[in-house]
Order: sequence, then C-alpha cells, then structure tokens
Amino acid sequence: MRKIVITGAAGFIGFHLADRLLSSPSGGPVSILGLDGLDDSYDVSLKRERLALLSRHAGFAFRPLDIAEPEPLAALMRAQTPDLVVHLAARAGVRRSLDEPFAYASANVTGHLSVLEACRRMSRPPRLVYASSSSVYRGTGLTASAETDVSDRPASLYAATKRADELMSETYAGLFGLEQVGLRFFTVYGPFGRPDMACWRFTDKILKGEPIEVYGGGAHWRDFTYVDDIVSGILSVALTPLTLQAERPHAIYNLGCGRPVRLSAFIDLLEQAIGRPAIRQALPMQPGDVEGTFADIGAIARDYGYQPQVPVEEGVRRFVRWFRARYPGGVSAP
Repeated sequence: MRKIVITGAAGFIGFHLADRLLSSPSGGPVSILGLDGLDDSYDVSLKRERLALLSRHAGFAFRPLDIAEPEPLAALMRAQTPDLVVHLAARAGVRRSLDEPFAYASANVTGHLSVLEACRRMSRPPRLVYASSSSVYRGTGLTASAETDVSDRPASLYAATKRADELMSETYAGLFGLEQVGLRFFTVYGPFGRPDMACWRFTDKILKGEPIEVYGGGAHWRDFTYVDDIVSGILSVALTPLTLQAERPHAIYNLGCGRPVRLSAFIDLLEQAIGRPAIRQALPMQPGDVEGTFADIGAIARDYGYQPQVPVEEGVRRFVRWFRARYPGGVSAP
C-alpha cells in the first residue's frame, strides 16, 4: 500500500487530490495522512466540511498541524514513513499577501523549509511534489509563460514566497539529492474553492444582484484551470517514474489549461451559466496584479502525458451547478 502525506489536506486542491486518490486509486490502494493547520485565512467551517467528506474513507487520517513548526512535523513524518509527500499547504492570494506579509512568509517560506527538512532527514526520503504558482511570472502579454522565462522579478510578496520555495527546493536537491517536482498552478477554480476566488465571489454577487468589482475593466486574462485537471497533473508526476537529473533531482513544470481567457469573457460565461447579467463595477488594477498569464504546458505534456480535459466553458457550468445547489440565493451573511 502506498503511504502518502498531503499538507493542506483541508484546502481546496488538497481536498480534491485526496478525494481522487481515495475514490479511484488507479495507482493501487493508498493510505493518506492529511495535515492542515486549519488557520482562519478563510471560513474554517468549509475546511472542516472538506475533512468530514474525506473522513468517510477508511484510508484517510487527519492531524491538525502547523507545518511552520519543524519539530512536530519531522516527528510525524518519521512515524508515518511516507513514500510520497504532496505539499500544498500555503497562504494563497496576491492581494492579501500585501496586508499580511509575516503570515505569508511563515506559512509559505518557513513551512516549505520545514517540509524539506522533514523529508531529507528521513532514513528513506520520500518523493516530494509541491505547489508553486504562476504568480512567479510577471505576465508576458498574449505569449504563453514557459518554465525557462524570467521568474525572479515577482510582482507580489505571494509570488516572492513561491519563488523562494523553488530556490530552496533546488538547493536541497543539489545538496541532499532530495527528489522533487514543483508545479506552477495557473488560476485554479472549481467546487469547494476558496470564497476569495473570483469565480466564487462573482457567482455569489450575480445571484444576489449585487455589483461585482472588475479590476482593470476585465481586460486582463488568466489561464483558468479546472481543479480536476490540476489533480490529474499532480498525479501524473506523483505516481509515475520521474524524468529527473540524477545529480540534481528537481524539476519545475507549469500546470494549467494552456488557454488564455479574458476576465470579461469569463464573466460572460458565468452570466450564461447563471442565467442573469452581472452588474459590473470597473476599477483600476490592484497592486501586485499582472496583465496576463497563461501556461505553456508543453513540458509536462511531453514528460508525463498531461492533457487538460475540462474546457473553461464546461468548468464554469460545473462550478455554477455546485454553487447553486449549495447556496441557491448566494451566501448568507454570517
């Protein structure tokens, strides 16, 4: 049986990854230990609901843990002896990182270092797959971002923390031979997402008949990637033989849909799926935002056969169906 540790298991992507592994373990039976600090960066009840759904599976166990505390994490990893660690725990979001810099540095930088140390000190270090972000790119116009593009001029603190994670991983691969793959996620959306995500916020306000804030007039674009495709990409590198250099076993891949969509067009799709128009309030671009990003996914397609399966039109319909079933008239105020 494959033993897996998932950090951030109560989070959006961690929940979907664990659920896929437990519901349809194509790589064989799995035992998953989920870790999460259950911080209050957004509604903790949503995190607990995700955990309750995962706990229905016999192969899932959960431990509340702040991964920025290295010793408890290292002790737990030694006891678990995982074959694979998927590190997804982080503070996410560009704008909020400007208001909470120390929380982001602790969760994203110290937390990542704690995971690296815990893995490399094990007698048989596990494979480590970790989440990076498309935010490391400053935006390249309507040109796909490739892994070789400049990524050392971050536009936000969040992006800086993710680039720091990549550099620490590269160092640990070179010094200790720790086998790792970093995945730069591009604008993930889908059911059970975070309430601060554009897809969630816009849907909620359209249902309520409230104005939506459209920064930059919706002229910028993103590579909206449905969460099921993100999970498929993670599994493609987590459960198959890696193509890494023996002397420095670390690689970084883009993980997205590979299709740029303007924010205004994304809102159009939400309007169609919901069946009512949005009240759009145009606002200037926010500090830390970039004009546009979308993924060149050629490398991960070549090395691991990754191909996204859910176009944005279908993904939006799926999300809206889920949201309306859960919140028919929008999210009620607490």
